Amino acid sequence: MSLVNVGIENSIHINLHYEDLGSGKPVVLIHGWPLSGASWEKQTAALLAAGYRVITYDRRGFGRSTQPSTGYDYDTFASDLNKVLTKLDLHDVTMVGFSMGGGEVARYVGTYGTERVAKAVFIGAVPPYLQKADDNPEGVDGSVFKDIQQGLRADRPAFLAGFLKDFFNVDVLGGVSISDEVVQYSWNVAVAASPKGTVDCVAAWGTDFRKDLARFTIPTLVIHGDSDRIVPLDISGAKTHKAIKDAKLVVVKDAPHGLIWTHADQVNAALLEFLAG
Repeated sequence: MSLVNVGIENSIHINLHYEDLGSGKPVVLIHGWPLSGASWEKQTAALLAAGYRVITYDRRGFGRSTQPSTGYDYDTFASDLNKVLTKLDLHDVTMVGFSMGGGEVARYVGTYGTERVAKAVFIGAVPPYLQKADDNPEGVDGSVFKDIQQGLRADRPAFLAGFLKDFFNVDVLGGVSISDEVVQYSWNVAVAASPKGTVDCVAAWGTDFRKDLARFTIPTLVIHGDSDRIVPLDISGAKTHKAIKDAKLVVVKDAPHGLIWTHADQVNAALLEFLAG
């Protein structure tokens, strides 16, 4: 198993599991909550077929990475990402973040700059600032995040089952764009993640990335579904598009939060066009 060591907690080494496939220009795919790098299955296949080198990794606490009790904040996540890029000596990277993974893209560029990064992609991503504040009145009230954490603490498996129904808009797309088996598979991955990490990450969703986005000078693509119930387009993708000069916005009609599976063809077409441009 391919691992990058990113720290230590007591006697336990914190290792991130990664996959490094293909050849050509590198594309780093950063997954969303509460899944793993395996969630990029459809994008990985398309990118490999198009001749790209594809790197996925599991965020600390998720997938096959170590499950520490600490470090579930974006400064640490960006540091972990930097250690992956350094370990693999990656340059001229296109960095793609889905959902929570978009926060890593934003905070990485905001902290480490673009020496290694050529392009950036946000897909259904949490930047620029999800949480409601005096200077962000359209955001989500902080009580929503606390309620999610309470639900997870009370019955994490049951909460995740309900969450994934809205993740994929199963009531509308079930049996059409998403099978019961894919939803079950996603639940299997989610429930195997660190219980503490799963809860702690929710607080990180309220991170303010506006200063990070102000540092973006690289070509940037924003892809978002107009039926996203988890991270609504108007308070996330649309604002990220406006915050980054010359960013391109692709709105996928009727797409839910989990559009990298349900609307993979549209996502992949937009991604490959951007990479080739």
